[in-house]
Amino acid sequence: MKSDNKRIIQLVYPQLSYKIVGILFTVFNELGYGYQEKYYQKAVAKILRENKIEFKEQVYAPLEFKGERIGGYYLDFLIDNKLILEIKKGDRFLKTNIEQVYSYLKKFN
Repeated sequence: MKSDNKRIIQLVYPQLSYKIVGILFTVFNELGYGYQEKYYQKAVAKILRENKIEFKEQVYAPLEFKGERIGGYYLDFLIDNKLILEIKKGDRFLKTNIEQVYSYLKKFN
């Protein structure tokens, strides 16, 4: 296989990222499909606490333009002050989901 056909993705916080992915699989495997996002969020928070992973829920992030607050949004989770976790239900990522998280990342850059 040619090296240009492979994409190497480097995670910024690999150990924490893999723990989070494991937690998400645990929640989904135990709850299954079809609940409202708030129930998945509560389950994720429970397992984060059980694993003693520092996190904040519903973190307000104001949006400012030229020094004036014009709005804001809430992050589902800010984990260890390093990772943003946005809970979405569905069977695929939508472009709007990715754009939403990207705007969060711009805010915290």
